[in-house]
Amino acid sequence: MNDEQLLRYSRQIMLPELDIEGQNKLLDATVLIVGMGGLGSPVALYLAAAGVGKLIISDHDEVDLSNLQRQIVHRTDAIGSSKVQSAAATLASINPTTDIQCIDHKFDKQELSEILKGVDLVLDATDNFETRYFINDACWQAGVPLVSGAAIRWEGQIAVFDSRDAASPCYRCFYLEGDDAALNCAENGVVSPLVGIIGALQAMEAIKLLTGVGDSLAGYVLHYDAKRADWRKLRLSKREQCPTCGT
Repeated sequence: MNDEQLLRYSRQIMLPELDIEGQNKLLDATVLIVGMGGLGSPVALYLAAAGVGKLIISDHDEVDLSNLQRQIVHRTDAIGSSKVQSAAATLASINPTTDIQCIDHKFDKQELSEILKGVDLVLDATDNFETRYFINDACWQAGVPLVSGAAIRWEGQIAVFDSRDAASPCYRCFYLEGDDAALNCAENGVVSPLVGIIGALQAMEAIKLLTGVGDSLAGYVLHYDAKRADWRKLRLSKREQCPTCGT
């Protein structure tokens, strides 16, 4: 690290659990964030600010006026432009030393498999089950930890699925196929700060996994009820018949 980096990350470096060694792990890390919407916005902002060396950001959508209520990585003048390009510009203004790679199309299984070969961690910030299953299966096969978040109406949740942990279930153990009722913000709405809370927690779990600090949420789901200011941490179990991680 140079003097400018030492100053930029000084408040993290002074944490004894992190120190210079942990900061260097962040600087050397490559992270894939799928989705530059409500969850992906705080995830990307905090990971760039924290000093993750390379962020691969993926989204095939464009910025819409209705996004701006919660997707804080985008600005009004970005309406109509690519979400990844809009996000990249904001992230570069926060930390120009972070390497940003943009993917502005839907990737298939082969492309995702290739991407995962050079990735330390994946954050799922999408809003549909089909994509979440797709990302889960690819991460599990590649042995790459997955931090998954979801938020709708007044409730959110976060979980970590890590195939390196023998006790960790995968996303398919958590949500069985057929549970994919139309639960997304466009059809059900979401209160603005909720995605910030869940996205910030995803970024925190990512930093812990990348640096080895603390205990991850692998094997648990953390649920938040915003209307009641209530948190619940629930243990998840592996499903023996799971097609992805079952025995």
